[in-house]
Amino acid sequence: MFRSFYFRIGFSFVVFLVAVVVAQSAIFSYVLARASNPFPNRSPNNLAAIVAADVGATLVQEPGVDLQEYLVREYGRIPFSLWIVMKNGRVAGNTARPLGDSLKRSASESLNNVDFKRTGAVPDIGVSGPVVMAPIQVDDELRGLVVMPPPPPNSSPVVRDVSRLLSWPGALLLIVATTIAAAVIFEPARRRLKALEEATDRFGAGDLTARAPERGGDEMARVASAFNRMAGELAARDEALRTSDKLRRQMLADVSHELKTPLTAMRGYVETLYMAHRADVTLDAATRERYFGILERETGRLDRIVKDLLDLARFENGVAGLEVRLFDVQCLFDHVIARHEPEARTREISLTARVAFGADQVLGDPDRLEQVVENLVANALRHSPDGGTVELSASTHDGDVVLSVRDSGEGIPLEHLPHVFERFYKVDAARSNGSGSGLGLSISHAIVKRHGGAIHVSSRPGETTFTITLPQSDSSRAEVRLKSGLR
Repeated sequence: MFRSFYFRIGFSFVVFLVAVVVAQSAIFSYVLARASNPFPNRSPNNLAAIVAADVGATLVQEPGVDLQEYLVREYGRIPFSLWIVMKNGRVAGNTARPLGDSLKRSASESLNNVDFKRTGAVPDIGVSGPVVMAPIQVDDELRGLVVMPPPPPNSSPVVRDVSRLLSWPGALLLIVATTIAAAVIFEPARRRLKALEEATDRFGAGDLTARAPERGGDEMARVASAFNRMAGELAARDEALRTSDKLRRQMLADVSHELKTPLTAMRGYVETLYMAHRADVTLDAATRERYFGILERETGRLDRIVKDLLDLARFENGVAGLEVRLFDVQCLFDHVIARHEPEARTREISLTARVAFGADQVLGDPDRLEQVVENLVANALRHSPDGGTVELSASTHDGDVVLSVRDSGEGIPLEHLPHVFERFYKVDAARSNGSGSGLGLSISHAIVKRHGGAIHVSSRPGETTFTITLPQSDSSRAEVRLKSGLR
């Protein structure tokens, strides 16, 4: 729960408010104690006795002192009102408020030796509550009394102090505490939101590497994490689009180059034939036959390139259908060998096939897989020396069927191996005889992948092996059937 950003904000506010209340209570208690006992460890009687002794000593030193001015100066700041009633009728106090007539009369009677106990009379002091009086003596003679009546209910100094405390100081303390709380609580959140805002601005401006800090585990951290995850996905998609666009441009360039080569040759021979016809020049039969043979060969090459491009596009887009069924691998090998046997016999190349036990029946599209093996065997013959060997084999491994084509050619350099299945890629363009479209291995890779399998190549000087793995488990068979539209 404490990891929640909103919970921390609420909890922090509660803590700050409690702290403010505690501080106010402490100040209130301190002021209350000061107001209720302005002279610590002294009772009102002691205070009255102190004032009486002080005034008596002052009258001894300065008989003509202005008692009103003296009391205001010396005792005007205490939270109690007190008066002095002299025997000669003078009355002075530490406040401008006059002494009540009843108290003044009672004090005068006390100064004139009226004995209330002996007479049984009750003094009329005019107030409720105890009145503190203390005698003022000068040279052992009673000269007056210090009178301290109880304060009126509505003029308590404690009430006045508390009222002042709860108005301006209390409001100021709350304002200061709230400001501190806002700074302490919201400043970190503001910085994190600012960092998130800056990251979004940078990302929106095109900086796909912009990321927000993910400190903590609260809601803001989760928002930052979601933003970073979204930014990563968008950056990956942007990179994929850039790569796709680059591949598309490269493919267009490759296709243009591959189509331009036969078109250039055809155009040259067509122009030659046309010019000979316009100039009424008669070409001998052998030359005309050679020219038309070249045109036919280049036209067939264009047809193969366009057909291979269409096949590759269908397989890569997943729209090419498969006619899946169980077929005999040995029969597939025999078809390929029969197709290339004349060339192999002419060049004295050993072209053989062997099928291991358990690998004779395969689930797949026999025509498309024959196309794959045909491409591999054609490449093997193309790069094998006269008198070399090309071997086709089928075996099983972990329930899968493995087809391989091995030749005794010069091998493929290590740096070219990762690229042999790319469109129009030629390991040695100078050795190309122009009979291929440059798409055979790309199409083979797409067909095998469409079957849920994989194709790999390994090579060293004097031996190159292409290996096709076709999964034959129940789940793999179901997947192949699903791709082919079978149930």
